[in-house]
Amino acid sequence: MLVRSPFPSPGTSRRICRRHLFLPSPTPHRSRLFCYSRRTALAVVGLGVLWFADKQLNASAVARNIRTLCTCTLITLDYKLNFQPEKANQIPQLHERVADRLYNLLTSNGGLYIKLGQAIGANAALMPLPMQDRFSRLFDDAPQIPYSSILSVFQSEFGRSPAGPDGVFAEFEEQAVASASIAQVHRARLQSGEWVAVKIQKPDVSKQVEWDLGAFRIVMWMFESWFDMPACFAVDFISRHLREELDFLQEARNAITTAKFIATEPRLSGKVHIPKVFTEYSTRRVLTAEWVDGVRLSDRSGIRKLMGEDKRPGLHPLHPSLEGVQLRGGLRAIMQTMVELFSAQMFSWGWVHCDPHPGNIIIRPHPQHRMYPQLVLLDHGLYVRVGDEFRRKYAELWRALFATDWDTVEAITTSWGIGSPDLFASATLMRPVSFRMRRDEDGSGDSENGTMNQYERSLQMKERLKNFLYDTDKMPKELIFLGRNMRIVQGNNQVLGSPVNRIKITAYWASRSLTTTTNLTFRKRMREYWRYMSFRIIMFSIDLAFWASKVRQWIRTLFGMASEGFEDELERNMRGFAKSAFGVDVAPGVFSG
Repeated sequence: MLVRSPFPSPGTSRRICRRHLFLPSPTPHRSRLFCYSRRTALAVVGLGVLWFADKQLNASAVARNIRTLCTCTLITLDYKLNFQPEKANQIPQLHERVADRLYNLLTSNGGLYIKLGQAIGANAALMPLPMQDRFSRLFDDAPQIPYSSILSVFQSEFGRSPAGPDGVFAEFEEQAVASASIAQVHRARLQSGEWVAVKIQKPDVSKQVEWDLGAFRIVMWMFESWFDMPACFAVDFISRHLREELDFLQEARNAITTAKFIATEPRLSGKVHIPKVFTEYSTRRVLTAEWVDGVRLSDRSGIRKLMGEDKRPGLHPLHPSLEGVQLRGGLRAIMQTMVELFSAQMFSWGWVHCDPHPGNIIIRPHPQHRMYPQLVLLDHGLYVRVGDEFRRKYAELWRALFATDWDTVEAITTSWGIGSPDLFASATLMRPVSFRMRRDEDGSGDSENGTMNQYERSLQMKERLKNFLYDTDKMPKELIFLGRNMRIVQGNNQVLGSPVNRIKITAYWASRSLTTTTNLTFRKRMREYWRYMSFRIIMFSIDLAFWASKVRQWIRTLFGMASEGFEDELERNMRGFAKSAFGVDVAPGVFSG
């Protein structure tokens, strides 16, 4: 016999309560919405925690990499979808979008990305015009970071404060005098009273470096895989040297090595100064060197006033210690010393400073001979050492170029895995060089490029670049930084009005270095001396071209016209060469590095 309970069942009770209290019944839609909202909230909180941890513990390295990969993926998709024959008239807009994305990526990430961008920008001449423009804006300067951050780095390296009762220095200026992408410089005074420059690495750099270089490797692999262009061959070489640039003890050793080389070269000793390094006050992240007062080469007005070429009073005030000083020799003396210095590094020492931009060069009165200029070379973080065999071949290449010995040029470039010797020769001299029968072999010229649309020109440029780098395994990776060095030196000469014949000076050092090569028999050495004397006669034609340019420059100035120096003429010719050989429009000034 069944007995009914006087109490309603739980389900009935719930139904009665909801009905009498007018509560809505749960629906599947609301249940799903609640679940999605909860999951979204948890995801947002989780991502926020990861972002905060990455920012505080990892200097936003993961976020930077995600930004890099997303930007590069977007660029790749943009090219894949829009770089099409039927969209040829839209390709300039495509290049503009890509250039903006790359520039925003590099400047947003900062730090080592600026260095990587400069390494790429050193070869920007064959890139589309918008990319040439954006890469030319990449300067190695950055806002100062708070002193508290610098203090934490210094204390972690030395275990005590820069100044104070137990400080390392007698005095330390908290306001930085210069700030770059990876470090900033403060002025300090030693206990002995001597003023020094203290270069302190920014705290985030050491946390970001391996992540940044990893992203660089992935991006180069993506570029090579998706666009069928050689890009990965130099990743290891560039990464290794950028890592070395972050080791300030290595920079100290580089500076000491360069100072020793200069001391043994009579043509440079006394004319070039390397600031003394205080190794007892230097670590991997802090570098202390002698403080030098002078005028940076980037300060063109100041340089002209210091050299007595701008005598207008009060127009450009100099440092108090330099007021009233007018050095002899003019701009020619400065550039002569500079070109000889870097020529000696390439052809005599095999030890090359790879970042000689105007901000790293100071001109000051010679300490013993106050009426003459002395060139001070700063920032010794990035050097390349080249072996004797490569140095000899590079010198032979320069000599062969001026002796029109095309067989030797072709043999050397082929042994380096380079398939376009005339293009390489043009990039080396920074002036157009055309080998015999080139136009007949390639069928290239202005008329053909003039009939091509943007799509066809881009394909032509891609094929010629692939032919240029046909065997990247053989290519000496040192050429990447040597080319950067030479372009920057050319730019320094160009902005000062081409006071010296840079090509002639460099070529002389190349030819002369072959006469001093070790392990030569007496007969071979005499042959090298004979070739050197013949080479000097050939170089007379270069002198004629240079002085003809100076006469034209003087006449233009005399009649109030825009003057054009020797380097300006070479650049104009190179722009024409790039247009005819590659169909590429090159922006003015891009060859200045």
